[in-house]
Amino acid sequence: MKAEKRAYYSENRDAQAAQTRFQILQAAKKLFQTEGFDRVTINKLAEAAEVATPTIYAIFKSKRGVLQSLIDDALPPAQFEALVDDSMQEKSPKKRLSLCAKLARQIYDAERGLMDILREASVVAPEFRELEQEREKRRYERQGEYVKEMIMEKSLMKGLTLQKARDILWTLTGRDMYRMFVIERGWTSDEYEKWLTQLLIKSLLDYDA
Repeated sequence: MKAEKRAYYSENRDAQAAQTRFQILQAAKKLFQTEGFDRVTINKLAEAAEVATPTIYAIFKSKRGVLQSLIDDALPPAQFEALVDDSMQEKSPKKRLSLCAKLARQIYDAERGLMDILREASVVAPEFRELEQEREKRRYERQGEYVKEMIMEKSLMKGLTLQKARDILWTLTGRDMYRMFVIERGWTSDEYEKWLTQLLIKSLLDYDA
């Protein structure tokens, strides 16, 4: 009986912790959008989320941690990993690049409500610039595996080196490209994905691949 009670209380605590985390992130997103990342303090966030200030530090460590969690939660890790795995296992070079475009589209679709916040944070917060640099470095390194695969299967466009091909793939699938076309110019996400797929194929593949 005691074991059942302990399990019940443990499940209850977990549910309460998840709800508290959700409250904080919802309040943070709203505040960051309306007041700007730089002007939101942890105390102000705690007041908006109706939690104690130490609770935010205990869960997220810092304001940077709050923003990182918003980014991480935008596209569920399992969905992200599934798309990466599908693209790496795909044998057709063209289909692999189409999956790269789909991955970029789904990430940025998920982050769309955060893009203005991310742009401002990268300007005013040095610690966030470091976070973004780390994230982009991981993206660059991961995409290097796609290019190495193209080199091994001899599908990479003649004259392209590993570094140049990685630079092209990394740049074309960047967040700014999505923001300019979809948010600034009003393209649909489908139009962006189709355009990106065609451009990646033309820019990176040997036409006979």
